[in-house]
Amino acid sequence: MASAAMLNSPCNIRAVKFEVTVKPSPNLFCARPSIRLNRRRVLTIRASSEGSGSGPLRKMGLTDEECEAAVVAGNAPEAPPVPPRPAAPAGTPAVSSLPINRRPRRNRKSPAVRAAFQETNISPANLVYPLFIHEGEEDTPIGAMPGCYRLGWRHGLVEEVSKARDVGVNSIVLFPKVPDALKTSTGDEAYNENGLVPRAIRLLKDKYPDLVIYTDVALDPYSSDGHDGIVREDGVIMNDETVHQLCKQAVAQARAGADVVSPSDMMDGRVGAIRAALDAEGFQHVSIMSYTAKYASSFYGPFREALDSNPRFGDKKTYQMNPANYREALVELQADESEGADILLVKPGLPYLDIIRLLRDKSALPIAAYQVSGEYSMIKAGGVLKMIDEERVMMESLMCLRRAGADIILTYFALQAGRCLCGEKR
Repeated sequence: MASAAMLNSPCNIRAVKFEVTVKPSPNLFCARPSIRLNRRRVLTIRASSEGSGSGPLRKMGLTDEECEAAVVAGNAPEAPPVPPRPAAPAGTPAVSSLPINRRPRRNRKSPAVRAAFQETNISPANLVYPLFIHEGEEDTPIGAMPGCYRLGWRHGLVEEVSKARDVGVNSIVLFPKVPDALKTSTGDEAYNENGLVPRAIRLLKDKYPDLVIYTDVALDPYSSDGHDGIVREDGVIMNDETVHQLCKQAVAQARAGADVVSPSDMMDGRVGAIRAALDAEGFQHVSIMSYTAKYASSFYGPFREALDSNPRFGDKKTYQMNPANYREALVELQADESEGADILLVKPGLPYLDIIRLLRDKSALPIAAYQVSGEYSMIKAGGVLKMIDEERVMMESLMCLRRAGADIILTYFALQAGRCLCGEKR
């Protein structure tokens, strides 16, 4: 028979303390049904906060059968009472309950419930970190993109990649600031196997063999005209001749160790030509992420400052897509899929959520979204001016890109978001 002292002794169950008291009450069986008590003992069990009791509570020492028999005999322990319904503020009108069966707010009533039913999640593995590199040894701040730098490829780049890997971001994409003296009208430096990008790839792969390296395939960083292709004397961007150069550029990057080559030029037929060129050189394992729907957007301004790659004349509207067009993205999707693309990318990101969803619904391939420099700089500026909560807006914008259908997101926030997702204090 458990004594009153035992019933009042403390026990420790999964680090939650219980206070057990015994109240005298006549005509009830005790916990051991084979013994009749003169007075009924009713157990009242309350959970208390950690450290509020006199010490760890001990169990009563009853078997499962004895506990069940006590309940069957009507001697169940008492739990704390149901809490009273919270009072409404004074002046609240008294109304009948609305006759509705479906109340969606029931699935939003607490953080735990909201987390259980969250449809979209994001992790550092979904992020690709765009990094600007240059030939210098020092890291040079980019005025229009606070927190971003042209990284020295021998030191700053390696250090930044290390920081990203520490928070689970293990994918990067490289963009070079090429010396003006190496720029030509045909962009031949793009396929120099000892150029800035191939050297940086080899250095990173030597240090981090499992790092996933994406590269940009386009001529604009290497072109004296600042365009993504070769410019004819009348200003026309030459398509097939440009594709020929892009194939050599992609092969040079693959030979250096790139995992994914990413043609961003928007020339017709370049995905199929690059696939054939890679396969012919034995790089069947190298993936192609095609900039499938790259729009002629005004959100690219800070990026062009970062690489000093503004067009010398005109604009890029003869090869990048019209922001007013929706169905045209399907034409580009069908071409890229048929030519062997492995990933389809939409650029920019947040203003083009409908295009991301369109590609997601129409293709089984992975979808990428590029949260471009203008999107990044606007959020940064709003945060500096205290007009928005930078971190919350950053995470909401990335979640929206995921919700629209993006499997991966290229974003300059990758390191900052990775730290946020990991709970690292900055």
